[in-house]
Amino acid sequence: MSSSASIASDIAAGNAAAASAPVLLVIAGPAGSGKTTLCDRLVAEVPVFSRVVTTTTREPRAGEVDGVHYHFLTPGQFDAKVVAGAFLEWAWVHGKNRYGTLASSVLDPLAAGRSLVINIDVQGVDNFRRAAAANPLLARHMATVFIEVPIAVLRARMVGRGQNTTEDMECRLRTAEAELREAHKFDHRIKSTTRNADFAALLAIWRQTQKRVPARAG
Repeated sequence: MSSSASIASDIAAGNAAAASAPVLLVIAGPAGSGKTTLCDRLVAEVPVFSRVVTTTTREPRAGEVDGVHYHFLTPGQFDAKVVAGAFLEWAWVHGKNRYGTLASSVLDPLAAGRSLVINIDVQGVDNFRRAAAANPLLARHMATVFIEVPIAVLRARMVGRGQNTTEDMECRLRTAEAELREAHKFDHRIKSTTRNADFAALLAIWRQTQKRVPARAG
């Protein structure tokens, strides 16, 4: 079976089982690993998936829309939600900004039978694991996925993007080295090669996770 045919087959089979076996795919990887592109493709080509919109204190980048790409909050607004216990997880990233996931944006859709994908950093995944240990719904439906890319490739991609200063890039690469050391903690690891191969691997993980999720009634 060709790669395209395999992808189409997995999407069709996954869609058929989606209503009774919703899944939360928690995807992480270093900056420049292609995880955002992978999540965007999953949502675009597999209609049963919705993207969890996370919250951040950083400034929007060109083209980013509040409530679509992120919920952009001031530090004060973010603090208020932390105090209120509204976050499922939150963390400092690159020592400059905070990112977090509202509990309601994950637990409510899962309870309603909707599949979700979220792209977060390694610290966030650790917090998801802790939350899952105390929440049976999350534990049943969640799978963690790490996208692995060599440091040399990440550096070349960042240079090609031209979006970061040298200082920012070196900071991100130091973070990437630390993140790569955490890869063994994930349920699944995708050694990134091509976009199609990475996507096919993610679909296979989705199908595998569906098979272990207890079927929902009706």
